[in-house]
Order: sequence, then structure tokens, then C-alpha cells
Amino acid sequence: MPIERKEFRDAMARLGAAVNVVTTDGEGGRAGFTASAVCSVTDSPPTLLVCLNRAASSNAVFLRNMVLCVNTLAAGQEEISNAFAGLTGLEGEERFNVGAWSRLVTGSPVLDGAVESFDCRVREVLVKGTHSVLFAEIEAVRHGTDGAGALMYFGRSYHSVGAAHHSPK
Repeated sequence: MPIERKEFRDAMARLGAAVNVVTTDGEGGRAGFTASAVCSVTDSPPTLLVCLNRAASSNAVFLRNMVLCVNTLAAGQEEISNAFAGLTGLEGEERFNVGAWSRLVTGSPVLDGAVESFDCRVREVLVKGTHSVLFAEIEAVRHGTDGAGALMYFGRSYHSVGAAHHSPK
């Protein structure tokens, strides 16, 4: 017998994950969302898996554009995470007023100041329950500044990890 939805969600809240803002731009328009359900699949060809709720307004945009950028947030970028999670009242294009954006290969928005950005082309989409599972082949990466910590989500709150610590001289 499967576990209840609440029990599953409570357990997943204890699985720490990097906070990412996933963006797209193209014929379907520009959109983005905050995601912790992102992981590597293979390094040959370099591919990420991104889960997107099918009920999200951006789902149709991503499926039409078939390109995306996974922007892994740095410590201190909670405002950007909240904007793209829909927690600030900003919708659609308005969300891109938070943060500074540029582009790499696919045309998807790349967040300046992200720890890492993975510019990808979606090669396959599977539907599983409430989500679209996007398999995205990486076409370009942009590395953030060394020493910047990453923004993590654990226990339903943000945490910083990996910031370089400098000892006094």
C-alpha cells in the first residue's frame, strides 16, 4: 500500500537539495520556476533531469520552447527563489525583474551571480503523475564565482552551504 501524500511530502522535506531557478525563452514565451527536483543523469552526453509540475502555468511554455537553463542559486539569493516560486506575488515576465539576466547558447535566461548555470536543450519528456520529467542535454555551462556558498533547502527552510571561509592573517 503506497504511503499518503502528506507523509511523502514530509519525508521529502528532510531530503536536502540545491535550490535552482529553471528558465526558458523562445516561441512559447519566457518563463521560470524554482525547483529542487533537479539531478544529473549521465555525463555522456551531459544530461540533467528536471521535474516540473504539469499544473504550473509555465509547463506549456517549457514544452513549447524545449530549451531551459538550470541556475543553481548562491547563498543569499533567497529573494530570487521566492520570486520564481510564486511567493512574492510576481507572475510571468515580472519575475525576471528580480536579479540580472544574460544568455548563453539556447537563449534561455542565465542568472548572473548563480553558483552554476546549465544551458540545455530538452531531448525527452516523460509524464509521471503530477509532473513533466524533462531530460535536458547540456549545451553550455557558466561557472559562478569561487567561494560563493550554495543555497540549499532542508526542513522547509533555506540554508547556506559551502561558502569559503578565510582564516584571519
